[in-house]
Amino acid sequence: MACTTDPLDPVFLELGILNIYWYGLIIATGALLGLWLATHESERLGLKKDYMVDLLIYAIPIAILSARLYYVIFEWEQYAGGPFWRVFAVWEGGIAIHGALIGSVLTAIVYTRVRKLSFWMMADIAAPSIILGQAIGRWGNFMNQEAHGGPVSEAFYQNFMQYLPGFINQQMCIEGTLYHPTFLYESVWNIAGFILLLIVARKINPRRGEVFLSYVIWYSVGRFFIEGMRTDSLYIVGQLRTAQVISIVLVILAVVLIWYRRKTNKANLHYNGKKVKK
Repeated sequence: MACTTDPLDPVFLELGILNIYWYGLIIATGALLGLWLATHESERLGLKKDYMVDLLIYAIPIAILSARLYYVIFEWEQYAGGPFWRVFAVWEGGIAIHGALIGSVLTAIVYTRVRKLSFWMMADIAAPSIILGQAIGRWGNFMNQEAHGGPVSEAFYQNFMQYLPGFINQQMCIEGTLYHPTFLYESVWNIAGFILLLIVARKINPRRGEVFLSYVIWYSVGRFFIEGMRTDSLYIVGQLRTAQVISIVLVILAVVLIWYRRKTNKANLHYNGKKVKK
């Protein structure tokens, strides 16, 4: 669908030669809110909040590096012939959330083993914070006019997009074409997942590990369908989208882990300290 409008300014604040971008500000806001939530969740479960703060200090830089490495691996043709330093040029764009999650999980595994903590407990505490940070972070993509879907049809606009706030349609009008706000679809999906995880964690009193594994399933299902709408996907081969393949693998792995941990009684402890009755 054709459109005409001016995009929002991606720069939040100009300080001389230094520009502070909305993207970075939004990502930082999501991280801080996630940390605040995780520390409160730690205290609720009787764990020192310093453990979560320390883990975040290690996990953030490693997550950024792994997110960049993941992207570069699947887009190697862009970097093979250029200067080597471009592999590390994160400011040019190109990071992948699945890479960040892989790096974060590996960091948490090592950290919890060194500190002699339960990995599954730390993962359960972090899960609502992670999906909340992702919901907020997608608005950084919105400000950069990235991670959007294909062109919107006239019928879809009349039935749905015309009811969205004007600033969303304004920003999704790129070079005269209105695109699907897939950032919004994923953000809403993640907010719903955040609410669900809080209910599971605080009302249902799940077995250890199952809040995190529920996050993996919820996020992966949403990402699978939303990824199919995007125009900037990474591909494994041909038209096979990397994020969709990873999402399928993660759902299967999470379901198998829940089943295996219950069957072998590895997940037979609730957070109130009581064993699950057989």
